[in-house]
Amino acid sequence: MKRVASTLLAVAFLILCWEVAHRSLGLAALPGPFTALAQLPVILGEPSSLNDIFQSLRRMAIGYGLAAVFGICVGLMMGRSAVFAHLLNPLLMTIYPVPKGALMPILMIWLGVGDMSKILVIFLGVSLPVIFHSMQGARSVNEVVVWSAAAMGMGRGGQLLRVVLPSALPEIFIGLRTGLVLALITMVTSEIVARTDGIGNLLFNSLDMALYDRMFGAIVLIAAMGYFLDLGFDRVRAFFLSWSPAQQSLGASGG
Repeated sequence: MKRVASTLLAVAFLILCWEVAHRSLGLAALPGPFTALAQLPVILGEPSSLNDIFQSLRRMAIGYGLAAVFGICVGLMMGRSAVFAHLLNPLLMTIYPVPKGALMPILMIWLGVGDMSKILVIFLGVSLPVIFHSMQGARSVNEVVVWSAAAMGMGRGGQLLRVVLPSALPEIFIGLRTGLVLALITMVTSEIVARTDGIGNLLFNSLDMALYDRMFGAIVLIAAMGYFLDLGFDRVRAFFLSWSPAQQSLGASGG
């Protein structure tokens, strides 16, 4: 209830600021909030727009899922192997600051403007934070627990899956949550650059035709997608981290 109340207050404040800016600036390219919100049922009632949303979510799910699996595996290995970390750290530190959207022209030349280039840029955007947080989580595992598992005859693979991975989950979920935001950003960016379909294409088609109320409606739709994806992620995290003291205290406080 606290989260719902705070969200509603934030939305109300944003709408108020938006309405004030609309009335003060008087720009045709800045419609009022209620004019833009009225476009939501119009967009959601169009089969072509629903297909755009579906294609965006499909690409995002594939890129995010692949990046989560890859990032967790690589991050855990880097966290438990100094040699592996020394080999990959320079490469990752070189790639990390590069805006992933800036890679789209290159990927379009190599892979075309279809799904592959867009999924790959989402994959790259999500992988790096997941790798770094998984690595930090693996390094924070109590060594006594790992030694105890080894003393009981557990192999390196078993230690990684049954000891290191569960202990690193709180930190891994931080990386996954950051990756979820980046997945949405890179998904929209890739569709703006390589405009075939998707919600990014819907957004810029509206801009090209000077349908500013529809354009802002698409922006609101993207924001709503981000909110509900994060809300669903929070439920998944709470399920997997129900044993965590931090999660239990958060649940007890009603957060």
